[in-house]
Order: sequence, then C-alpha cells, then structure tokens
Amino acid sequence: MKTDFIEIFQTIRAALQPYTALDFSNRINSDEAYDLWSDKNFKSESESVTERFFAAVEITGKGVSFRCGTDEQLIEQLDTTYMAKIEDQLSATYKTFKEEEWV
Repeated sequence: MKTDFIEIFQTIRAALQPYTALDFSNRINSDEAYDLWSDKNFKSESESVTERFFAAVEITGKGVSFRCGTDEQLIEQLDTTYMAKIEDQLSATYKTFKEEEWV
C-alpha cells in the first residue's frame, strides 16, 4: 500500500500518460499536477465546445486529488485494488468520450 503522496501521484499519472496517444493533451504537467483534455471541436444544438476535460491528478495538502469526468476523489492511500478501480474508471470514461465522439 502506498501512502506517500508523491508516489501515489506518480502512479496515477503513469496511468494517465498513455491516453496522450489517444488524442488527449495536457494543459498542466508538473511534479504536483497533471491533466488531460480533448481538443476536438464539438457542436450540438445547445453548445459549441472547443475542449473537454478528461482527467487530472494533483497533490493537495490533504492527499492526492483524482478527477475523471465529473467524479472527484481524494486519495490518501493507494493499493492495487484501488488502482484497478481508477484504471477501470479511466477506461469507462474514455469509452464514453469515443461513443460521444468527443475524441
């Protein structure tokens, strides 16, 4: 089980980085924060979108904040089971992005 916030951050960031090969780009890439966005332009009847948030991880004073889509979690400990849930969440959110043609 990982309890060091830097180690937790780096583990989650490593899970996010392969998504850059799937047409996501990052706005922030530092030792304490990393995020991914889709830059695909999208128009619907009610909105015109030039970018859409996908996921982010950031070290905070209380733990590691992980956001994926609209879900946000504060992580203080990370084990393989929790990491698998994060990877499943990333995969499910990516599937939604593909189905909606946001990426």
